[in-house]
Amino acid sequence: MQIERQHVGMSRAQIVILTTDAAFEEQARAAFGANSQVALTVVSGTVDVAGDDLILDQATVAIVDLDASSAEEMHGLGRLMNRVGSRPPVVVITQGFDAAVARTLLQMRVADFMVKPVALPELMNTCARVAKSAASNGDATESEIYTFLPAAGGAGVTTLAVQTAMTLLRAAPHGKSTTCLVDLDFQHGACADYLDIEPRLNLSEIEPRPDRLDRQLLEVMLSHHASGLAVIAAPNRPAEMRSFDPDVVTRLLDMVSSNFDYVVFDMPRTWFSWTDNVLLGSNKLFIVSEMTVPGLRHAKQLVEAIRERLGDGPRPQVIINRFEQKMFSSGLRKNDIERVLGDAFACCIPNDYSLVREAIDRGLPLEEIKPGNKISLQIKKLVAPATEVKPTAESGLKRLKLSWAR
Repeated sequence: MQIERQHVGMSRAQIVILTTDAAFEEQARAAFGANSQVALTVVSGTVDVAGDDLILDQATVAIVDLDASSAEEMHGLGRLMNRVGSRPPVVVITQGFDAAVARTLLQMRVADFMVKPVALPELMNTCARVAKSAASNGDATESEIYTFLPAAGGAGVTTLAVQTAMTLLRAAPHGKSTTCLVDLDFQHGACADYLDIEPRLNLSEIEPRPDRLDRQLLEVMLSHHASGLAVIAAPNRPAEMRSFDPDVVTRLLDMVSSNFDYVVFDMPRTWFSWTDNVLLGSNKLFIVSEMTVPGLRHAKQLVEAIRERLGDGPRPQVIINRFEQKMFSSGLRKNDIERVLGDAFACCIPNDYSLVREAIDRGLPLEEIKPGNKISLQIKKLVAPATEVKPTAESGLKRLKLSWAR
């Protein structure tokens, strides 16, 4: 096992284990103790009692063995993660696992987790991987992640995702930030078509071995627009309904979020096993709806469902696309939208179908066809906080960390 050294001058990687399981401690000592590149420290105790005093300043990886059914221990882990952040990466060992535990661990941003009984070679490989990831990203800024989710079909999610990615790309001085647009609709995705580029993501190639996806392979599967926007999109498979192993998708998203300043997700309407993970990892979560009574109803239902599923995760905001306010019209008005959606209402995007259609047909951003158009101006207002202040680790913005999903 080769574990990356995170601190200059350290002769060996520092592994710290917190556990009360004597059998697990004995196994860990036998496994790590035989490796001359590793210096192992074992602390006896539970994370709710000993976690606050755990010294991890020089640790390469911390391993926390806990009882996930214990509220006290989960709260203790939460305090530990708030204190250390992503340095060092924390690997959690649990006796059991369910969806609620997974959601909580994701919110805490643990680097990975494993369920007992643990295979020691797998634990060592996990430590090596999370240490390498932390070392390679040590000086990187945190990704800011925008996710667009449709409340109904045909709401214009792809158009808004594409234009948001373009806005984020153009906001920073040339070469000062990177932006990636990720099309997660593997069956009917249209991002590559809208930008007139070739989709290059081959999920079948990484599905057998998600762990082999690294920066080099990611580069092979990236498409690039003339503007400089990086795009991850798979060729359409309209007659093939596939549900990929969540590990494939989460590994891909983990790599993307670790290598770009801004990431924009174009989500499918169908809910998959990995959807919760993506939404939880988002900084901004937008639900896109059309200006109809059914559209508003679906958007409100989706907001309530997401709030229930995600708990303290990102708060979903609703965008009403193709908004038109005609004088003396008996249809929906903006105050009707605000009354129905309440604090979940984000904004209305003006309707300019001819401009959007021309942009799609030519594979160009709206700004290149009509500078200063109303749609682009509204999107700039939507993402202004991110484009005014460059995201950094110190600002508290979270990087999507999904590599724990197994």
